[in-house]
Amino acid sequence: MTTVTAPAPAPVKRQRHTFGDLYHERTHFEFIERSWRWAILSGTLILISVVAFAISGLNLGIDFVGGTQWQFTVSSQTGSASVSKVRDAVTSLGLGDATVLIVGSDSVRVQSKDLSTAEQAKVTAALAKYAGIPDTQVSVTSVGPTWGSKVSSKALNALIVFFFVIAGYLTFRFEWRMALAAIIAVIHDIIITVGVYAVTGFEVTPATVVAFLTILGFSLYDTVVVFDKVKDNQARLGTVRGDTYSLMVNRSLNQVLMRSINTSIVALLPVASLLFVGTYVFGGLALRDFALALFVGLLTGAYSSIFVATPILAWLKEREPRYRALRERAAADLAKASVVVPVAPVVAGVPVDVPVDGEDVEPIDDLDAPEPEPAPEPAPVAAVRSTTPPGTPAPSRGAANPRGRQQRRKKRR
Repeated sequence: MTTVTAPAPAPVKRQRHTFGDLYHERTHFEFIERSWRWAILSGTLILISVVAFAISGLNLGIDFVGGTQWQFTVSSQTGSASVSKVRDAVTSLGLGDATVLIVGSDSVRVQSKDLSTAEQAKVTAALAKYAGIPDTQVSVTSVGPTWGSKVSSKALNALIVFFFVIAGYLTFRFEWRMALAAIIAVIHDIIITVGVYAVTGFEVTPATVVAFLTILGFSLYDTVVVFDKVKDNQARLGTVRGDTYSLMVNRSLNQVLMRSINTSIVALLPVASLLFVGTYVFGGLALRDFALALFVGLLTGAYSSIFVATPILAWLKEREPRYRALRERAAADLAKASVVVPVAPVVAGVPVDVPVDGEDVEPIDDLDAPEPEPAPEPAPVAAVRSTTPPGTPAPSRGAANPRGRQQRRKKRR
């Protein structure tokens, strides 16, 4: 006996997507199937962020650690500002370890430990002399560490309340698994944003904290858009043979991909203008502190809503008995695509008996096989004597019998 395996369905050739496919939401990207790639990428970024934070920490601004800050703009006659020249101007006053920040080419910010009023005046005069400007054009800010600690505690309390409120709303609006996936994505965004500040050494100010709270809202907004589409498609799950929850989630992501990209671009453009134009063209240092955290947060939020929150949701839902059974049924349907069909071999045009239960069957040799006996001829039919008198015409085929017609009439009566 030979067996023939039915050919499995040919794999679908991955077609290249065009911008028109993306614009008209005809994409078929495999987001969930390749979720392990996004997990490796996110895990690597989180590991770098944690290590950088543990080694170098954050460059906390004067508002958190306390101290004195001078901010000024050098005159055109002085030329572009230089960190070494600014540090040389204040080193003789005991501020050799002061933090000097230059934005653009002429905006300077100097931070140091807390000083007395007389010492502040001496530093102000030295900086004004270097910049070629009057003393009144050098702004001086003195902040105690108590104010920074209050800001930090209030920001932490606001973050905790935010998490509880968002978790409650998403649980009421969707379900607790979607709320958990969204919260994990938000924590992912916060860790990566903090890691960017730890790696780059940018200063953390109260404006940075405000930006942190702002990006949380945007990240959740984009995630809710995706989850809402998933909830709509979930009502039709199971109507297509071989469908699973992960496949449905993947379709939902492709359907809202263009909307998510448009939302992210529209949000990033004004923030990018604040960061690059406002900071490096107009020298707005306060704008830079706010825009940098906002830019990084929006970028990671757009990424996490597609590549973090939704794959986590699919992973959690696939553990439910209902969707686990749906996946097993889809796997069984896929296995039926390849079946083994027994086929009897043919020798000289004559099928050979198929072995049953492992029995051996001797092949038939056509040369030695006896010739089949001829079929017996049919016996002759005996002649039937006609009872019709000679000369009587034979009734034609289809002629009605008058006696039978009368009987039928009687039955009708």
